[in-house]
Amino acid sequence: MLSILDRYILKKYLGTFALLLLLFIPIGITVHLAEKIDKILENEVPFMIVLKYFYDFTIYFANLLFPLFLFLSVIWFTSKLANNTEIIAFLSSGVSFYRFLRPYIIGATIVCIGGLVLGMYLAPKASKGFNEFKYEYLSRGKQDRERAQVYRQINDNDYIYVSYFNVAKKSGNDFTLEHFEENEMIYKIIAKRIKFNENDSTYTLSNYTKRIIGEHNDILESKPKLDTTFAFEMEDLTPVEYIAETLNYSELNDFIDREKKRGSSYINRYEVVSNKRWSLPISAYILTIIAVAVSSIKRRGGMGVNLAIGIGIGMTFIFFDKIFGTMAEESDFSPIVATWFPNFVFAILAVYLLRNAKR
Repeated sequence: MLSILDRYILKKYLGTFALLLLLFIPIGITVHLAEKIDKILENEVPFMIVLKYFYDFTIYFANLLFPLFLFLSVIWFTSKLANNTEIIAFLSSGVSFYRFLRPYIIGATIVCIGGLVLGMYLAPKASKGFNEFKYEYLSRGKQDRERAQVYRQINDNDYIYVSYFNVAKKSGNDFTLEHFEENEMIYKIIAKRIKFNENDSTYTLSNYTKRIIGEHNDILESKPKLDTTFAFEMEDLTPVEYIAETLNYSELNDFIDREKKRGSSYINRYEVVSNKRWSLPISAYILTIIAVAVSSIKRRGGMGVNLAIGIGIGMTFIFFDKIFGTMAEESDFSPIVATWFPNFVFAILAVYLLRNAKR
């Protein structure tokens, strides 16, 4: 059963966090709209599509920055408790500092579960709409995927290549498929052009040639045009750069497994996204403890000092998260280390600050 103290702090914990979200998200939307309004008007984007975009932007924005909002909200209301000497009254009544932390941990658990649901299932859908709108209306001319010199392993035995991939027409130039068994090429298909037919999910190959590798002589088969099927989809040739952000957790794991088999060069990027689905919600516990430790002490400068310290720590956490994530995406740096290292460092800081605050 929750005590009066637990309910009191928990109400302030969740209420202040919700209030901060309600205050900052409209500000974020307003700033973003002011920045993009010229392009939206220039492209004559329908009003309902713009509304859908800003709905997706709201979820995307909240998922991206909820650890910082949580951190600042905990510092804000805990500093108010300290300035009103309420914390001193709680501790003087015989409540230990660790017991005082209990409603904070309960609140962090609620936020963590909400963050997991948001990151695993809601944010991916919002990210899809957000990125599709951005590339269609706001970043025209900017490529959202690799289109030239595309080389992919599509399963254990088959490798495909196109010199150029046309997304709109679902076609590729200079198509090649090589089939191997036990490290030996069995056959090779070459076509000047490959086109996907949406009506029956077949492919049309123009200037088709198939070379079957024989023990003594090769067998050649040529046709000006051939309709056939393959064990891949056109999207497999070159997925969009933000594909990992648009998949829910189970879909993302399946996608990463397939991409590993295909020899994708973006595996680290995908694994960073996967690990962040866990690391960001878990950071709610760490940031909550740091926020309580920093703001539970009544200072001469009042809430301003606590907020200044909190903003500094919060921005440092985001900096660590971004810099290590980028390192993993652009190099061979371990995605697991990159995504969990900020939590590890700040967990040590949380323990240190908590011990000093307890004294």
